[in-house]
Amino acid sequence: MNTSAFFDILVDWNFWGNFQTELEKRKSYLSKIKDLFSHRTALTIHGIRRSGKSSLIHLYLQDLFENKSLDIKNSLIIKLEDPRFTNQLIAQDLHQLFEIYLQNLAPTDPIIILDEVQNVTGWERFVRYLLEAKNLRVIVTGSSSKLLGQEIATVLTGRHVDIEVFPLSLKEMLEFRAIAYDSNVQVAKSKIAIKRVFDDYFQWGGFPEVSLSESNERKRELLFRYFDDIIFKDLVKRFNINEVHKLEQMANILITNVATLQSFNRLKTQIDISLDTIERFVHYFEIVRMFFFIKKYEYSIGKQIRSVHKIYLIDNGFYYAKGFRFTENIGRLAENLVATELFKRRLEFPQLELYYWRDFQQREVDFVVKHGATVQQLIQVCWDISDPRTLKREVNNLLRASQDINCDNLLVITEDFEDLKEYDMNSVTRRIRFVPLWKWMLE
Repeated sequence: MNTSAFFDILVDWNFWGNFQTELEKRKSYLSKIKDLFSHRTALTIHGIRRSGKSSLIHLYLQDLFENKSLDIKNSLIIKLEDPRFTNQLIAQDLHQLFEIYLQNLAPTDPIIILDEVQNVTGWERFVRYLLEAKNLRVIVTGSSSKLLGQEIATVLTGRHVDIEVFPLSLKEMLEFRAIAYDSNVQVAKSKIAIKRVFDDYFQWGGFPEVSLSESNERKRELLFRYFDDIIFKDLVKRFNINEVHKLEQMANILITNVATLQSFNRLKTQIDISLDTIERFVHYFEIVRMFFFIKKYEYSIGKQIRSVHKIYLIDNGFYYAKGFRFTENIGRLAENLVATELFKRRLEFPQLELYYWRDFQQREVDFVVKHGATVQQLIQVCWDISDPRTLKREVNNLLRASQDINCDNLLVITEDFEDLKEYDMNSVTRRIRFVPLWKWMLE
C-alpha cells in the first residue's frame, strides 16, 4: 500500500481525523489504566472479542483530552483490523504508519495505540523500538491472552503491565442506566429496576453492544456474529485449524454442558477426534477466553492437573443465542454467572484462584475461592431451595467441604432467598449465609 492509502486509514480511526464516538464510561478499568500506565512501559489490554477493549482506549484518550493532559494530535491509533489493510502486515508496515503520522502531525511525546495487534507479524520488535529508542507510551490490545501474556513477556521482560477486559458486569450495566446501588437504601429503592436489568443480563449477557441493543433479534444477531468471528477469525485463521466442523461441534457441546464436569476422553468419543486434538482445542478456547476450565481442589498439584475439569462459558448470552432451552438449565446458568463474576473480580485481586471441591462420595461444592495460600470462601449455587431435600443435600456438601478444607466462610447463592443460618456437624456449629445472586453481584 502507498503512503496516501495508509494515511487515509489513520485519518478515519483517530480523533485528530474523522473519528468520533460517544461511549459509556467503565470506571474500574479507566482507574486501573491510570494507575498502571507510564513511559517506557507497554500497557497490554486483552480479552475476548467485542468485550470493549477498543472503546476503553477511546474513553481513556477522551478523558486525557478533557483534562488537558494530552493534546489531541499526540495520540495515534492504528486499527489493525481495518479491511483496507489488504495484505498480511509486518513490523515494517507499523514503522511506515508511524513515520506517516510523525510527518503529518508533528507530535510531541505521543501515546501510540496498536489495536488488535495479533494481526501483525513481528509487532513485538516495533513495540520495543517505541519503548527503548523513542521512550514513548504504548498501548497494545488483542483478543488473545497468550499473545499478550506469555509471548510479550518474553520480548518485553519487565516493561509491560497487563489488563484483561471482560464483558460488562451487572454493576457496569446499572451504571450505564444510571441506576444507583452503592448503599442498602439505594438498592432497596431501586430493587425492581435492578432486578429487571439483572434478568436481561442473566439471559443475554454483558457484551456492551448487545446490552445496549433494544431488540432481542438484534441481540441474538450480534451474539451469532461474535460466535462465528471467534471460531473463524480468532481460532481457525490464527491457529490454522483444519477440523473446522469438529471445532464448532466441540464449542456447541461445551456450551450445552456449561457448569458441568467434562472428561476429555468423553469428548474424544463424542466428537471422534484424538485426545491430543481435544486438549489442543481446549487450550485454544482458553486463549481466546471463550471458555474457562477450573480444576478440582487438591492438596497435590499433580492430582489437580489430572483432575476432571469443570467448564464455564464467558457469557450467558452465547447459550441463549445458540437456541438452547434457557429455563431447563437455569441453575447451571446461574452457576456460570457466579463463575464469570469471580473471574472478573481477579481484576482487583490478581492472586485469586478458583477450584471446585469433590470427595470420594461424589459430594460437590461449586467454588473454592483461594487467595494466595489461603482458602477464603466456599460457595454453593442453589438456585431453587424450595425442595427441603435439595437444600439439605447442598448444605451438607458445603459443611463437609468446610470440615475438609478448614474454611468457615460459607455462602449459598440463591434466586431470591436471603438469611443467615447456623448448622451443626460433628459438634461444630457453622454459619452459612444465603444471598440472592443479583445482590451478591453488587457486593
